[in-house]
Amino acid sequence: MRRLPPISYVIIAYMLLAFGWWCILLLRKNEEAHIARVDKLAIELAVQKKIERASEFRETENYMLLTDRFERQQRMILGEAVFLVLSLIGGIYLLFRNLGKEISAAEQQRNFLLSITHELKSPLAGIRLILETFQKRRELKPEIQQKLSTNALAETDRLTALVNDLLLSAKLESMYQLNREPIDFGELVQDAADRVVMKYRGAKVNVDIEPDIPLISGDRQGLTSVVVNLLENAAKYSQPEPIIYTSLQRGGESEIVWTVKDNGLGIPDHEKRRVWAKFYRVGNEDTRSTKGTGLGLFIVKQIIDKHGGQIELRDNQPRGTVFRVYLPVS
Repeated sequence: MRRLPPISYVIIAYMLLAFGWWCILLLRKNEEAHIARVDKLAIELAVQKKIERASEFRETENYMLLTDRFERQQRMILGEAVFLVLSLIGGIYLLFRNLGKEISAAEQQRNFLLSITHELKSPLAGIRLILETFQKRRELKPEIQQKLSTNALAETDRLTALVNDLLLSAKLESMYQLNREPIDFGELVQDAADRVVMKYRGAKVNVDIEPDIPLISGDRQGLTSVVVNLLENAAKYSQPEPIIYTSLQRGGESEIVWTVKDNGLGIPDHEKRRVWAKFYRVGNEDTRSTKGTGLGLFIVKQIIDKHGGQIELRDNQPRGTVFRVYLPVS
């Protein structure tokens, strides 16, 4: 998050110091007024011959009432000063927090625009280059044609996945509805694991699925997005040699537990709660080498919540990340 300009801190410090100084002046003025009232009372009592010695003055009822009034006024001034200072500090804190959220949201949207621009330009440029190659070199060897066609289809799939994520993230915040059907979650995991192995050639995905895993009632498209996002993230952020362990087991009579472990860099503790936010990506946009839009984990969390499930994020040992998903069977 960007820091506020130094002048902001100077103004806030000045306000607090000025307010404190005004409180001190008010206490002094009240004390001076009390001394003046005490002197006046002493003179009046002496003129009226109600006291004979100075020591008797402080024992009179009038002096005690005057002193009690002075002490109440001092306490009232101090109490109001403390309350106003705390209110001012609380207001400044809320202002800073809300301003920080606005700045953070603006930066996330800026990062999203930068990343989405890159994500769109790269496959489009690749597809254009392939089409230009076909156009300029009409007589290509069959194996080259096959390779170029495969690359073009892969780039098209990449664009399709990106557009689907954008549409799904928009629906999740407004009109997304679950189209429930019986789903073999183990089949989703195995299909996604095979897809990751095909897409990331160096990735090793170890799949462990318990037998007799019950079917769950859920939205196939949404749960497929959950499984693909978590497994692809595990491979993408564990380069150059991703080793992924994923297991599916029963968590009791009423839920299944799906776990994904990777050997990547992991996620710092102070960012673990923020990774579920829309557009948020770990680290700085200028230093990231991995592709992404910051929508994956947002989509995962939203879909799991809508299915009545839970997701946990922990550190793997000795390195990496562990995601654990709990989904109800019925």
